[in-house]
Amino acid sequence: MHVPDGFINAPVSVATGAVAAAAVAVSLRGARRELAGAGAGGVAGAERTAPLAGLVAAFIFAVQMLNFPVAAGTSGHLLGGALAAILVGPYTGVLCVSVVLLMQGVLFADGGLTALGVNITDMAIVTTVVAYALFRGLVKVLPRRRRSVTVASFVAALVSVPAAAVAFTGLYALGGTADVPIGKVFTAMVGVHVLIGIGEATITALTVGAVIAVRPDLVYGARGLTKPLELRTSPLATPADEPAPAAAPASAAPASAAPAPAAPRRSVRRVWLAGVAAALVCAGGVSYYASASPDGLEKVAHDHGIDAKAEDHAAKDSPLADYSVKDITDPRLSGGLAGVIGVGATLAVGTGVFVVLRRRRNTGADEQPATGAERPSENV
Repeated sequence: MHVPDGFINAPVSVATGAVAAAAVAVSLRGARRELAGAGAGGVAGAERTAPLAGLVAAFIFAVQMLNFPVAAGTSGHLLGGALAAILVGPYTGVLCVSVVLLMQGVLFADGGLTALGVNITDMAIVTTVVAYALFRGLVKVLPRRRRSVTVASFVAALVSVPAAAVAFTGLYALGGTADVPIGKVFTAMVGVHVLIGIGEATITALTVGAVIAVRPDLVYGARGLTKPLELRTSPLATPADEPAPAAAPASAAPASAAPAPAAPRRSVRRVWLAGVAAALVCAGGVSYYASASPDGLEKVAHDHGIDAKAEDHAAKDSPLADYSVKDITDPRLSGGLAGVIGVGATLAVGTGVFVVLRRRRNTGADEQPATGAERPSENV
């Protein structure tokens, strides 16, 4: 659903650019809280969440290269808003998809540069907000089980794609450059993207389910489903024929009392390596077998004349344009190498952004003055 240059006029493109910039600014602040509060370890949990957020961005980039057929002569691909929001949080999810769209537009000439605000608004903001709102609502009413998270992920992802199609139709009604009846655009866009939504939902549910199966603590949307370890006193500790020892005064703590052991910190290295390997396989190998049919927006634009005033991409001469490496004639090698480069670049940029956010959050927390009981009394 990458909107090219020329589909939307300048005023609406500028307006959506402002909306996208504001949303990214808000997401930067929200992502600091999500990265700092992830996991039971608080700020310590952020040390493992920042690289995982970068991995989510790289994985979305890779899977977006896998167009799947949805109808005669039409294909679809993952949008990723629902997946990102559920795995790493809605604010961080907006940033993940925005990083992907930026890398695609600059390096691969996919999605217009003047339409970057339109694409972020439609593919990052709308999908993430709609999907996560629906996901949270479903999780609250479904049984508190891991399977419920997977089911809610499926439904949220399914709805998020036609929601993005509706949003595009609204933007086109405001600033479309071709004279096309909006009713036809709405019917065509929503119809094909409902089918694409089934593929999106399947990919999202399988991915979320796979991560929950091995590390539910790493799934933002599954917080609270796993209970911390509880230490219970065995009934064998005090024989039935002996009276229980008298309770000690509240002011005197027993000498043998010790704080409950902290839960051991589990490494995320295996999950991270597995995710990187999956992204590289998808982008570097499986993408060669992706459907060559135009995606939903391209098909609708061609059939209804939306692309009448489409413009050439400003980065059309990029050495990686159209997901191929310039001067490499073998299509399998060219496309695979471009995919690997894209995964690496997205992983580096995404991880860098989230590591900086996490460090700024930690620095801000360290610099906050003591409050309450921690503030020294002026009367002493």
